[in-house]
Formats: sequence, C-alpha cells, structure tokens
Amino acid sequence: MEKIGHWAFLLGVALAVLAGLVPQWQTSTMVWTLAVLGLVVGILNVQARETTEFLVATITLMVVGSAGALPSLGLLVTSVLSNIVAFVAPASLVVALKALWELAQE
Repeated sequence: MEKIGHWAFLLGVALAVLAGLVPQWQTSTMVWTLAVLGLVVGILNVQARETTEFLVATITLMVVGSAGALPSLGLLVTSVLSNIVAFVAPASLVVALKALWELAQE
C-alpha cells in the first residue's frame, strides 16, 4: 500500500505540472483526477509523524496559489499552482481529519 501512495504522489505532481503547461488538459476531469490522487496520498502516504510538516506545506501552497499577485507571474505558473492546490487540498483535508481523530482519541 505504501508504494501506491508513493506513486499516487508522483503521478499527481507530474499531472499537475503537465496540465498547467498544456492548456488543453485544463479540464474538470483533470481536476477530479488530481483530487482523487490527493485523497489517495492523504490516506496512504502521510504518516502521523509527518502531519505537521505536511499541513504547513499545504497551507503555504494554498495561500500562494490563491494570492492576488499571482497573475503577474504568468498564466503558466498560475495554472501549475492551481493544479497543485487541487491535488494537495484533498490530501490535506484527509490528513487534518486524521489528526483531529488522533487528538480526540487522547
């Protein structure tokens, strides 16, 4: 199962970057694919000891991805970041829920 999470992460990042670079790939199907891969990563790939670092990284990515100054960086950079946010947001939701569950168990 650990290998599936690893490959889902690599595939998600690669698809996010490629879809950002190829405008024809910017479809709702791609966003759903990235979201599903993000869920798989959140469930299988992020261990309890990595929770804090993962959540801080995803918060940073989401803030940068939603910053108003981003269009000045260019459409390609904006598209890539939007796809990465679509990929990591579901993963961060799963990891945050797992962390809350662990806290509630204590």
